Amino acid sequence: MALRPFNAPGARLALRTKRASPRFDGARGDSEVVLDVSRLLSRAFHPAPTGIDRVEYVYARELLERMPHRLSFAAVHPAGGYYGRLSNAAVRQFLAFTAAKWRNARSDAGGEGKAAVIRHMFATRPRPVPKAKGPRIYLQVSPHHLDDAGQVGAILRAEGAKLVTLVHDVIPLSHPEYARPQGADEHRRRVRTIDRYATGIIGNSQATIDALAPHLGAGLDGRVVRVAHFGADAPDIFGARDESLPKRPYFVYISTIEPRKNHLLLLTIWRRLVEQMGDAAPVLVLVGRRGWENENVIDILERADILRGHVIEAGEVSDNRMQALVANARAMLMPSFAEGFGMPVVEALAAGVPVICSDIIAHREVGGDAPDYLDPLDGLGWMRAICAYAQAQSPERAAQLARIGQWRAPTWRDYFDIVTELIEEVTASVP
Repeated sequence: MALRPFNAPGARLALRTKRASPRFDGARGDSEVVLDVSRLLSRAFHPAPTGIDRVEYVYARELLERMPHRLSFAAVHPAGGYYGRLSNAAVRQFLAFTAAKWRNARSDAGGEGKAAVIRHMFATRPRPVPKAKGPRIYLQVSPHHLDDAGQVGAILRAEGAKLVTLVHDVIPLSHPEYARPQGADEHRRRVRTIDRYATGIIGNSQATIDALAPHLGAGLDGRVVRVAHFGADAPDIFGARDESLPKRPYFVYISTIEPRKNHLLLLTIWRRLVEQMGDAAPVLVLVGRRGWENENVIDILERADILRGHVIEAGEVSDNRMQALVANARAMLMPSFAEGFGMPVVEALAAGVPVICSDIIAHREVGGDAPDYLDPLDGLGWMRAICAYAQAQSPERAAQLARIGQWRAPTWRDYFDIVTELIEEVTASVP
């Protein structure tokens, strides 16, 4: 059994049952912050998270720490599609369950794991929206149901809330060739919803805000807009030892296998490396699920016998496994054509691991002077860099390690200082 995200034509609000107790108990003038966790609930059966999943989880964790008496949870529930408030206690238990699952993710988890998810689905069933006793902020940090403006509008009316949303990227609009066939239209609807309703907008990078602005008919004026770089959560995300690592020098790429991630470049390079070096060639480890529109890459992974033992498709792995793979790699590779942020770049650098990444605006913004940057079409340049970094006494790698020592990792504390400031500014705008 798998629960799918519900895509309703309009909101169905759980308003006809017994009213729940209001969660707002802050000082007069403080806002109640209603964090929507629809995305996390809809992904409950998946063994490992995406970057967006992680961000929504961190929002729940950090806001529970910062404003426990002002924070409430809500969702368009995957079991039925009703919007409503969630029990804070049930959400806390679900977050603990989710973190533990991610640390020890198994794609073959059986009935026991599914039964646990079903129990959490029942515990987090939607409840009525209580009457507001002060200003409310509806905080949506994933694109989960932003493509349905009617639904979002109904939610905001039921809550009597102002919308604050996090924008991860606008790549389906700026680079529609990399999206699913319906991806551009779907994302266009999300942006229209943001344009219509958002009082506050958080961008994960200035590059994202700059790319978003031309698509907003009403523009950015009159809204509260902030750029906040995601923090590096090394203690939680990278957390345990794993001895089952490649014996030869290896490189790691963490990404869903999709066209804009440019896996084809790396596979072409690795074929040439194996042809030239044989068993002395370094190993490439690919972490992430198979995505869409990538038949050529999948064909190579499945049928290129020359790459067997040299390219390892690890798939979705636990956080413990990911920690070990990243910590012992010669470098993190990130040859993508387009990014809104580039979370693996920050996480690798924060863990003291070199990064070789594409020379694009988002990577430059978050990586600063630390990584080695290459054009994502420069195959020979990438091959030279990989060969150099694979050497035991690599001057190029040593030079980057020295630069990493001067690089300051963004922190979640800094991030949520900015988010909190935005929330207070939006709250102050409420009559």
